[in-house]
Amino acid sequence: MQSTVPSLASIENWPVPTAAAAVVRADGTVAGSHGPTGQRFPLASVTKPLAAYAVLVAYEEGAIDLDEPAGPEGSTVRHLLAHTSGLAFDENRVMAAPGARRIYSNTGFEALGDHVAKATDIPFAEYLHQAVLEPLGMTSTTLEGSPAKDGVSTVDDLVRFAAEVQAPRLLDARTVLDAMTVTYPGLTGILPGYGHQKPNDWGLGFEIRDSKSPHWTGATSSPRTFGHFGQAGTFLWIDPDAAAACVALTDRPFGPWAVEAWPPFTDAVLAELRAR
Repeated sequence: MQSTVPSLASIENWPVPTAAAAVVRADGTVAGSHGPTGQRFPLASVTKPLAAYAVLVAYEEGAIDLDEPAGPEGSTVRHLLAHTSGLAFDENRVMAAPGARRIYSNTGFEALGDHVAKATDIPFAEYLHQAVLEPLGMTSTTLEGSPAKDGVSTVDDLVRFAAEVQAPRLLDARTVLDAMTVTYPGLTGILPGYGHQKPNDWGLGFEIRDSKSPHWTGATSSPRTFGHFGQAGTFLWIDPDAAAACVALTDRPFGPWAVEAWPPFTDAVLAELRAR
């Protein structure tokens, strides 16, 4: 396949042992790819959008409700998805009242997994497989522990997921619109790796770019861009204004190299998409 996104090849210049990337348009066509797109990489927190999608399937199936109690007292499924339950980052400790602050929480997503597993009587990893991975043909993707951070996948599989989010078949389009829309607007908080953000906007399981600065997407990314990055040196963004999504997976942990490399990479990808 001839790539219409030659800038994807610039991942060769990233200071990582291995990297793979691809761009998928809103119509599901792959605009380009580079690197070993079939190689499995740990996703770290790029696991969260996959887990959130499964939670939203459980909601549409009637197994759970977004506004039913889940997590700490006063918290709901919606609070957990939007990182506003008050739970701490990586321990089962309440740091704020639900809805008061945006506290990015792995523990919150683990509480979500437990909640869905109890409601459906299916272990969450299996529910994710049945609800999302199997229907999308994501045969190389597994959840090997925490729904917050223990997914393993390939660029090829995440392209399938990014295509689904842009043109939903597993969920009602209105549910996906809610997921990519700011939930509990105006809350401040820390964006891991990028410091305090005011506001620190999130949807339901997806981070929303808005006017955040600094940020891991590009200077030319639209404010509507949403997605997630992971401490494994991974990211997935979807830019509705560009009608495209980009996935990049590496085997080097997130750090200053990614802060430096990712935004110009994204800007180059967007420039080539706009030139078509």
